Amino acid sequence: MKYCYVEQIKEAEQIWFVVCETDSMNILLEPTKYLKHKTREHCSPNTVKKIAYAISYYLCFLKECGYGIEQVLQMKYANQQEHFVRFLYWLKEGKHSERKKKPNNATCNSYLQEIFGYYEFILLEYENAGDMKVLESRDISYNGVAGVRFQRSIKIFRGYLPEEKSVGKTIEEENIKKLLNASDSIRNKLLILLLAETGFRIGEVLGIRYTEDIDYENHTIKVIFREDNENYARAKNAEIRRAKISNETFDILMFYIAENRKMLNKTKYLFITLSGNTKGQPLTANAVYSAFGLLEKKTGIAVTPHMLRHYYANERRKVGWSLDKISKALGHKQLATTESYMNIEDEEMTDIMEQYYKENQGLYDINRLL
Repeated sequence: MKYCYVEQIKEAEQIWFVVCETDSMNILLEPTKYLKHKTREHCSPNTVKKIAYAISYYLCFLKECGYGIEQVLQMKYANQQEHFVRFLYWLKEGKHSERKKKPNNATCNSYLQEIFGYYEFILLEYENAGDMKVLESRDISYNGVAGVRFQRSIKIFRGYLPEEKSVGKTIEEENIKKLLNASDSIRNKLLILLLAETGFRIGEVLGIRYTEDIDYENHTIKVIFREDNENYARAKNAEIRRAKISNETFDILMFYIAENRKMLNKTKYLFITLSGNTKGQPLTANAVYSAFGLLEKKTGIAVTPHMLRHYYANERRKVGWSLDKISKALGHKQLATTESYMNIEDEEMTDIMEQYYKENQGLYDINRLL
């Protein structure tokens, strides 16, 4: 039996995660305090959930080792280094989970990164608790948008497992056409098109409110950071981004709204469940993955929301967009500049998108899709 487990608690519209001891079912205060802190920092529920599981795995590992957080912080450098490397290989062997599939190196490293964050929190909370000798400080400099020079300090660990270089999976235009034609649902067609044409994350698309976030005159859609979405969808960063969609996709959007106006009149969300026990409720990410899984069985074509996001980026690169503009459109936080510069970029982005759709007439025969 595992030493501890993760539990999810919902209060009003807020989700909290706690770590509990298995035998007593008591909440473990220190890790739960950290999870509450991350929630209050506006980390997404999925991010906090990942941190919670990483901590629960690590506490199980500590229990097996026979010592606690305080002892780790008092260790000498060599012992600390050995301890965390052992944790990585413990994860790699799959001892943290009953799943048959073992995690890859990147996943193991990401769990350890979350543990280091937890330790940093402990050190800030308690004076003279010890230190993380294995984390080295390094100052890095980099150029942001428009050549602005930035400098910041980062902490590095030299014991991570080696990661294979991976290339994000994309999807070819021809396969998107096949998926569109194979889908019997106008909602799913619209979902695929918006993901492909905006580059938005799935959480951002599912959070679109059709009465607030769509500019019907200019055919643009904006992403707004919200924490009160009923389906727990949310933008990753606290920023506003806009994307322009093609005229063909806008026509499909209007057809979808008209066809489902009775249900949509009872909600503010663009994407809803169209049948079953949850009919009329905001669509969830799990429902999207299930729908895409059915399409894969029907066509033999694998597709995920993130693959469509990669498609968006690759297509813009092919027509000459700079990496800075693509990063801005995708909402990559590290390339953000001043608010006034981003406003200018938003206007420029709309013009560039409009030119893109004029030169690239779309993926689809609208009459067939409708």
